[in-house]
Amino acid sequence: MEKGRNLTINGSGNYSGGQYEKVSIRGDATIVSDVECSAFNIYGTSEALENVKTKSVKVFGEAEVKGNLESEEMLIMGTMTVGGRAALKKMKILGTLDVGESLSGDEANIKGTITVGGDVEYETFDSSGGFEIKGLLNADKINISLRFGQSFAEEIGGGLITVKKKSNTLLPFGKETGMLTAKVIEGDNIYLENTKADIVRGKKVKIGAGCQIGSVEYSNELKQDKNSTIKEKTKL
Repeated sequence: MEKGRNLTINGSGNYSGGQYEKVSIRGDATIVSDVECSAFNIYGTSEALENVKTKSVKVFGEAEVKGNLESEEMLIMGTMTVGGRAALKKMKILGTLDVGESLSGDEANIKGTITVGGDVEYETFDSSGGFEIKGLLNADKINISLRFGQSFAEEIGGGLITVKKKSNTLLPFGKETGMLTAKVIEGDNIYLENTKADIVRGKKVKIGAGCQIGSVEYSNELKQDKNSTIKEKTKL
């Protein structure tokens, strides 16, 4: 990055990419080529037609990256769309993130919503919002709090997987409860509530309240809440 060279956009129009220290967009801007910078801050509306590589992304408005996005830290309060791959080491989502291909990094903290067209891979994945993952969600530690709405992943894999229903303090009179749906859930230690899955496979498996499971395959132990259904149980 070129130290001291900033790109600050307050109006609207098309701008060239390149290397910058900081990029700040408060207007309505289109960046037509690759961008590399230390900080990428969007307060207005931004469209990057190619790739963005940065140390920090903050989105308070609306941002779209048509290509790939790479960042060490990300905070989304608004809306962000990535057409290709997103490699976000440490991300916090309070708004919405939509990724066309894969999403990867170290720490994911989701209080808003994410939609991903491919696989998601993190070391820790913590969600108290909602998600739709059309591929595999894979993390060493997965913690999902279901407050409202439907969350979906094609497959979920990890070491420690915890899915719990959580009362929604924002809607004290609302009776809607969150639900997780996945075809396959596989891990070492699994605890599930309010989950629909075709197959659950693990060493220690505890099926809590509100679950509808097709088949459970376990090697050590299986516990089941009386308010859940399991069609088939197999000890490996």
